[in-house]
Amino acid sequence: MTSNRPYMLRAFHEWILDNDLTPYIVVDALQPGVEVPQEHVKQGQIVLNISPSACQQLTVGNVDISFQARFGGAARQLFVPVKAVLAIYAKENGAGTIFTDEEELAEDEVENTEAPATPPVKGKPQLKVVK
Repeated sequence: MTSNRPYMLRAFHEWILDNDLTPYIVVDALQPGVEVPQEHVKQGQIVLNISPSACQQLTVGNVDISFQARFGGAARQLFVPVKAVLAIYAKENGAGTIFTDEEELAEDEVENTEAPATPPVKGKPQLKVVK
């Protein structure tokens, strides 16, 4: 299946805007194809405001995100592959999501599909009250 990340990005972006909040994305600036102002990159990451008031011509495609934004008064064209987006959140309250590496998840799923070493114990379910 194709990645669900671009769909989740679009949904969270719309949800954050619908609640009159400011959407920010955290980008791994070291990923190939990332074109952002390097002078604003800290510890390999950059946080970008993708609200309508902060950027123009925002396009969140299935492969990349592109838009224009001003840094120090100068207009810049930014390009971010979707796989480089680490998180999207609302500035005001932190509501949003963190993305995991889908390749790692695929490997975990393959490992988890192996047969268990011991069969599950069958019998009557037991419940305990935990205080």
